[in-house]
Amino acid sequence: MHAVRAALLDAQAEAAGLLLWPVPIPSPCSNAQYEAAMMQVVERARAAGVTAFAFGDLFLADIRAYRERQLVGSGLTPVFPLWRRPTDTLARDMIAGGLRARVSCVDPKKLRADFAGREFDLEFLSDLPSGVDPCGENGEFHTFAYAGPMFRHAIAITPGVVVERDGFVFADLMPAQ
Repeated sequence: MHAVRAALLDAQAEAAGLLLWPVPIPSPCSNAQYEAAMMQVVERARAAGVTAFAFGDLFLADIRAYRERQLVGSGLTPVFPLWRRPTDTLARDMIAGGLRARVSCVDPKKLRADFAGREFDLEFLSDLPSGVDPCGENGEFHTFAYAGPMFRHAIAITPGVVVERDGFVFADLMPAQ
């Protein structure tokens, strides 16, 4: 959905000091295929001694309930550390705390295509039209975080071309050479 290059995901995990477990899914992907792929990761996590999965959901109760249902009986506890945080305050707090991110994907039915590729900063937030969540919680946009206190070092990226595909607008972010 975010259409971020695998090399950037690898660099992000390395900068954060985390293991990355890619979950390949076909495109298009049915919900049954998605759930089967995710259950394989749940089993792998349990075998590795993982006891909880953290989710960045903010206020969509149906999504939270779905995640909780999927983990019932798995031995993994779903954790929602950002749940019900006011998104306007959260977005500004993340920026003030040093988060640097670029918009990687825009749903043009909810936000103009020219927002793709923009820096997620105070100017971006002030330019958002009324009704667009500042954290993109309703799927208006997705971002790629490339610097911040959670990383040991920044990830050098170059904004590439902006393309429309499958009804979404993507900024082709690339590792800087």
